Amino acid sequence: MTSDILTARRGEILEITLNRPERGNAASDEMIVQLGDIFETEREARLIILRGAGDDFCAGRAPGAPPKDPPDAHQLRKMHDIVFRCYAAVRRTQAPVLAVVQGRALGFGCALAAVADMTIASDAAKFQIPEFAHNIMPTMVMSSMIDRLSLKALMYLVYTSKTIGVERAMTLGLVNDVAAAGDVEGLVDALCASLLKASRVAVLGVKEYAQSAQAIDVDKAVNYARSIHALVNTSAELRANFKKP
Repeated sequence: MTSDILTARRGEILEITLNRPERGNAASDEMIVQLGDIFETEREARLIILRGAGDDFCAGRAPGAPPKDPPDAHQLRKMHDIVFRCYAAVRRTQAPVLAVVQGRALGFGCALAAVADMTIASDAAKFQIPEFAHNIMPTMVMSSMIDRLSLKALMYLVYTSKTIGVERAMTLGLVNDVAAAGDVEGLVDALCASLLKASRVAVLGVKEYAQSAQAIDVDKAVNYARSIHALVNTSAELRANFKKP
């Protein structure tokens, strides 16, 4: 594991830190692959916390060495599949993912903040989808947000490349809660404490339902809710929790 990504466990919590503070935690392709690996293989955590070291969350995808020859469509798709895979891994990992955002969350960083299940930010956080301003097709980052933001909000952010503050990000659905920089960890600790009190099977069941129900029609989503509700509520783990004072 490269030192550009740090992982640490606190009981049932896995903390992942993007560790290139001197570059605003801009993610190299190697980092993106490793991040996808971590999310794809994690099976033990009840909660995964994703953050950046230093002043920024993630200033985007770091440019790599340009290819000697212009890639064809198949090669280009393969080059960018690591990003799509990373977004999918965050969605599909069984534990909920909490992004903790300070400073800049640009491009790939903005996408990570959006695709996480929950996002807490400092009042100095800034969000931007800058691709259009650089003549880059923005559908990669859009794919991370298509089920997170309203279509109207997403198109506005893409077309304008506008940098927005945390209050605006909250109104658009990018951020769930905000605090002054010195108080962010208090919000994180409170959320961690709440999830650790709950049954693990219930915590994971909520994400399983949330990530699947939106992809099916309403009647099927309701029936799926009935099934998972019965399954979780009759599990030995949840019944054991009911007995606790």
